[in-house]
Amino acid sequence: MIPSVVPRILASLLLAASIAVVVSGCNEKTASSASAAAHAGNPDPSRDDDGHGHADADADADADAHDDDEVEIDAAIAEQSGIRVAPVVAGVIADEHVIQGLLTPIDGRVAEVSARFPGAIRQLTVNVGDQVRAGQPLAIIASNLSLSDYTVSAPLSGVVLARHASVGGVASEGMLLYEIADLSSLWVDLHVFGADAQHITAGSPVTITRLSDGATADTRLQRILPGTATVSQSTVARAQLDNSDGQWRPGSAVKARITVAQTPADRVLPLSALQSQDGNDVVFVRSGNRYRARVVRLGQRDARQVQVLDGVDAGDQVVVEQSYLIKADMEKSGASHEH
Repeated sequence: MIPSVVPRILASLLLAASIAVVVSGCNEKTASSASAAAHAGNPDPSRDDDGHGHADADADADADAHDDDEVEIDAAIAEQSGIRVAPVVAGVIADEHVIQGLLTPIDGRVAEVSARFPGAIRQLTVNVGDQVRAGQPLAIIASNLSLSDYTVSAPLSGVVLARHASVGGVASEGMLLYEIADLSSLWVDLHVFGADAQHITAGSPVTITRLSDGATADTRLQRILPGTATVSQSTVARAQLDNSDGQWRPGSAVKARITVAQTPADRVLPLSALQSQDGNDVVFVRSGNRYRARVVRLGQRDARQVQVLDGVDAGDQVVVEQSYLIKADMEKSGASHEH
């Protein structure tokens, strides 16, 4: 029986030796990998299975946070995109009231032109819309009293608003022939309601906006009328508007912005500079070709600009036009980092 046992013992010894060789090889491979990692500058045993340590993960997160609020845009591309910057400067924040109004001719600058004597209308020389000068002949009428022609002339320079007669017709004494108005200046009658009337005084600056195309003109309130408008129960504030170009038309509705007070501020920015990011008010400050988001704390504002209490300094170059393009670029950059 001894001879038959020997082969089995030898086989067991060979199997154990083979297992030892495999285990030794695995250990050598593991040690070699660890050594390679050490030579690569990553000896930290606290790394996760994916090869990134906790410290490096925090550093990556900080780098991403830095990149997300800063972008670089070539100057030529910024110019083509309409991106404009302006320095943070001192300014004035206005307390303003927005009021609707109506353009009307100025009292005393509207004339009704009538026939002096009855007679046949031989000639009418102007039509609606024509410009006339004071003393210019407007009509020729054959008088029934003197049996001779007489001329009706313009009493003032202006534009013909209406014509009420026809050639060949008969004019009675005092018959209205034309309406003429000097429209080189117009009243802007602004209807002020409620408590607003207590804050608005003559001399206040006012900006008039034409509703048809958004054109504006600056003037001042000339007077506050003493009575109250019967229908609307409003107080009428009146300003005079230059209309030498003839672009403002009587009867048109306009919007007026009346400034009742002004507050100096050390730092102001146009409203177009503001964007919202992560629930904060931000502006974008340019340095070279780089644009960085700055969270700002705001104070008073008016229709055009806002006071900046904190977040930027006087002289900082801030994007004031097309700021939403900078925001969109930052959001796109942040989304790419997340992937």
